[in-house]
Amino acid sequence: MKTIADFLKTTVLGGLFILLPLLLLELMLIELFELMVVLAAPIADFFPKAWIEAFSAPALLAVALILLASFVLGMIAKSATGQRVGRWLERNTVGRIPLYGVLKGLAARMVEIGEGGTFRPALMVSSDGQREFAYLIEEHGDGYATVMVPRAPTPLAGNVKIVSMKQVETLDASLGDLTEVLSHWGVGGRELIRRSRR
Repeated sequence: MKTIADFLKTTVLGGLFILLPLLLLELMLIELFELMVVLAAPIADFFPKAWIEAFSAPALLAVALILLASFVLGMIAKSATGQRVGRWLERNTVGRIPLYGVLKGLAARMVEIGEGGTFRPALMVSSDGQREFAYLIEEHGDGYATVMVPRAPTPLAGNVKIVSMKQVETLDASLGDLTEVLSHWGVGGRELIRRSRR
């Protein structure tokens, strides 16, 4: 009798571990599509209402409108006039919001990762030998560096510290590799470190 109960318990638990992530993924995708429809609504106002209402898949239409608007704005941003207007708008609108500058700087550093930038995955080693995943934000040139020690599973939130460069080991990994490990509560960390030390 106990064997049957154990079998049922382990089977149900095993099924739950498969089902729950799938349900969470479905909920996340539903929320994402609903958000995209809301974000695309102002773009849709530039098109004839009858044309928009003719579409039976609002989420796909929203994605298409967002991609189209992004392409058009990207083309404008590449022109010299577009860059001047963009700088003026940024300086006189969102540029006045303190958090905007911080987020823009962080995004720029994250883009630099593929170009030898300074926002690099690393390990921070404490004096007692404990190691923590970190992002090397900036080397100061005087033997110290700014690092951010992220919290799992939210890899872009954490504590910013000034530490000796002797405590920092850079990892031969991409930002995406470390972000994936952190978002999975450290699963895959051993493999990430092993690959970096080959």
